Amino acid sequence: RLAAPPIDGRANDALVAWLAKSLGVPRRDVEVLRGESSRRKQVAVAVSPEVAARWLAEVLAASA
Repeated sequence: RLAAPPIDGRANDALVAWLAKSLGVPRRDVEVLRGESSRRKQVAVAVSPEVAARWLAEVLAASA
């Protein structure tokens, strides 16, 4: 969960920053495609499928 309020796109900015940092990519490589004003988002991240799969496995393991 993000701590940023959903005002003036701050939550979206926080999401982009968190994903970029977590995946080790520049912020310009993370884009919110859909759901800018919704809790559910669709994002695009310019990383290889292997990097994405490894990151997702780590995130899911940490939340279990």
